[in-house]
Amino acid sequence: MPKIPTVGRILFLGLGLIPACAAARQEVTPGPAAHAAQPGYTGVAGAYLDARFAAAQADSEHAAGAYLRALQGDPNSAELLQGAFVSSLLSGRPEAVTLARRLPNNQEAQYLLAGVDASAGRWEEARQRFLAMPRQGLTQLLQPLLVAWSEQGAGRTDEALATLRPFAEGKTFRGIYILHMALIADQAGRTNDAERFYKQARTLFAPNNLRLEQIMASWEARQGRPDKAKEFLSELTDGQDEMALVVPGLTADATARTVATPLQGIADAYLALAAALRQQDANDFALIMLRLALDLRPEFTEARILVAEIDVATKHPEQALQALAPVAASDPLNPMVRLQRARLHDRLGQTDIALRELDALARDFPASPLPDVQKGDMLRNEKRPADAVAAYDEAIAKLAAPRRSAWPLFFSRGVAHEQAHQWPLAEADLKRALELAPDQPAVLNYLGYSWADQGINLPEARRMIERAIQQQPKDPAIIDSLGWVMFRQGHADDAEVLLEQAVNLQPEDPTINSHLGEVYWTVGRRLEAVFQWRRALTLNPEPEEKARLEARLRDVDSEQLTPPFRKP
Repeated sequence: MPKIPTVGRILFLGLGLIPACAAARQEVTPGPAAHAAQPGYTGVAGAYLDARFAAAQADSEHAAGAYLRALQGDPNSAELLQGAFVSSLLSGRPEAVTLARRLPNNQEAQYLLAGVDASAGRWEEARQRFLAMPRQGLTQLLQPLLVAWSEQGAGRTDEALATLRPFAEGKTFRGIYILHMALIADQAGRTNDAERFYKQARTLFAPNNLRLEQIMASWEARQGRPDKAKEFLSELTDGQDEMALVVPGLTADATARTVATPLQGIADAYLALAAALRQQDANDFALIMLRLALDLRPEFTEARILVAEIDVATKHPEQALQALAPVAASDPLNPMVRLQRARLHDRLGQTDIALRELDALARDFPASPLPDVQKGDMLRNEKRPADAVAAYDEAIAKLAAPRRSAWPLFFSRGVAHEQAHQWPLAEADLKRALELAPDQPAVLNYLGYSWADQGINLPEARRMIERAIQQQPKDPAIIDSLGWVMFRQGHADDAEVLLEQAVNLQPEDPTINSHLGEVYWTVGRRLEAVFQWRRALTLNPEPEEKARLEARLRDVDSEQLTPPFRKP
């Protein structure tokens, strides 16, 4: 069975701990729309139930309003106070500060109040709040950074560096501590110390870390080394991922400080912890850290992008759009944000809006293939393969000399050609993708399966699929392909074992169930074959496959039995 990965890629950035990378696009479903209070519920209990429901749907704005209504009726309820505070904090409501003052033992409340003190220039009060927090879990890694930035805010650079030095000599979070020592020394004008710390930090991070390269480029540009700054940023892209859209803007903006004030230093520390929490799927606490960062630095685009990533992962694309909405058109990262917005509109069923945004991006960045690539993905998913091919054609025309990284583009155009019943063109693109990436299992599997399904080139098809399965031995789609090519070669018994394994791994796939039905019919297990075909019909097969299954069952019913079906 062929697998069709999407070409478009999302760069999740601004993560103090995470390298810049292109991640596979995730499928999401629209979350629930904003809702009104549930009918039939009144008073404190009704507001509480409404708040709980809204919070469960990640609608923090509605939850905050409901919790605040409930709290008016029962002002001494610890549960209502806690719920009202968290939802108010997440939604950015001003009531969060008032509520925080009633929660002396709540860690997030103390973070918020420390930020209020720091914003007002009360740095010693902020420092004391940070020092008083319990040192446990990931927050014990964050506390030294917050204390140090409070000391730097008060003008005590020596103390700030001394606070971080023991942690910079440890093992956990070491790169982050040294990087923040560099930022503090940089802000204090201690050029020699900053240079030394920056160089140390760069050796401790994974390659292509966006946040680090932004900071390093800023340092080099401000030291009169613009070529070095450009080199750092250019290393982030191979020319065909989303970084290619933003590197020119980042380069032009390199002389701006990435962390210009102690408040921004605290925001960066919150971002680093949020990134670590995101890696552990601790999304709720990560969102709180990001909200704290945005309270201190509302224009912090990297934090907004991470918020949007979490919203996408938790199936709330509307909220992801809201998180990205304030990003300014002049922000160097805005082109990447526009690509993400287009994806989100598409997933919300607003494909026309998404396509208009992509067309605008293509005009604004005429040398970049990415808007056309993403447009092709959307059109192919909309079952418009001919239009998708046209978009992919535009993207490929912009590649002067396709490199290995361009294989997904040829692969996707090949898939679109195949869906448009243009097999010779599809085959040529799939072979081109294989030339660029000879061991790519997705391409090996798709081309091998397509040949097997047509009953051609069976020995070569089997070799291709076997190469794919060596790399991904547990992939049900590739196992299905290997079973199918064996069946086409007349090895029904071997195919039976593989297809049963594939169905166990992916029981809801109509194609795999249909294939298993064919094998069962051939080996004489005819009742089970009919069961598999009927089951496949319940699993939302593609229209062509549905028609074949229905024809197969009609033949069985009329005893006009035909050989195993093949694609035309």
